[in-house]
Amino acid sequence: MRPVVKNSMVNKHMSQGADPLKSIFYALFANGAIAIAKGFAAWVTGSGAMLAEAIHSVADCSNQLLLLLGIKRAKKPPSSDYPLGYGKEIYFWSFLVALMLFTLGGVFSIYEGWHKLHQPEALKSPWLAVGVLVFAMVAEGLSLLGCMREINKVRPANQSYWRWFRETRQSELMVVFGEDLAALLGLSLATAALLAAIVTGNPIYDAWGSIAIGLLLIIVAVLIGVEIKALLVGQGVEAHTRAEMIAFLENESSIDRVFNLLTLQMGNDVMVAVKAKMAVMDGANELVADINRTEALFRQRFPQVQWLFFEPDVED
Repeated sequence: MRPVVKNSMVNKHMSQGADPLKSIFYALFANGAIAIAKGFAAWVTGSGAMLAEAIHSVADCSNQLLLLLGIKRAKKPPSSDYPLGYGKEIYFWSFLVALMLFTLGGVFSIYEGWHKLHQPEALKSPWLAVGVLVFAMVAEGLSLLGCMREINKVRPANQSYWRWFRETRQSELMVVFGEDLAALLGLSLATAALLAAIVTGNPIYDAWGSIAIGLLLIIVAVLIGVEIKALLVGQGVEAHTRAEMIAFLENESSIDRVFNLLTLQMGNDVMVAVKAKMAVMDGANELVADINRTEALFRQRFPQVQWLFFEPDVED
């Protein structure tokens, strides 16, 4: 008997219920307000660390716009040249965000700090800068909380945030989380550097704060880039999702044994290929009916599956 292969389409769904758009807009509004406040404070105070933070916030705003563009382009329908759609577009734009975080954020901050080390300038109105940093920390904290609320919709209860970061397939949510976390840590460094400069009267601490912020941003950018590179190459669904898929199929009365299950993450959509031994394989009509019923139930349980290929067989 020739294998039966099914291929059908369903509407696009956000992966497993999380809405990255909310996190992106939270971050965009927060970073826009913060960038204006930091830029004004950097101009008044002449703080290198504050200027580095202002550039960081401007870069973050650009990053969020790129993510929105990526999400829009990823929704383009499949074509003859791209039969599996454009879902991976979001990975490309997320990778660009990582590069921008590395260059505009990290490298510029280090350059600014190095410049201030060799040409130190006394800080003007440093307490204004401290006030802006406190405002920025509150705004970034709210943005991070919004992002974490979306993450918790998809993160298993026993999974740490670090493990989620390493295993998630939602690059846009990963990028916003990394940016927000880096921003909070960077603001802490900038505040500590400014306070040290105020207490000692030595602006050299402000310069070292800028360098520290740059190194932090580069580390975060590299971590994000490594994870997105894996998605670009072609990762399947998360391990716990794949295990749930196999368990679901094995519990179906129409399936005797699952030989193999392959998945490919395509942005918010997933392609699944199943090779299994059916419980009843005596007649073609009964076999096709069982496969159709199993496919329908499978899509109800995993709505992110857009392509489902099913191959019945007697051995692996």
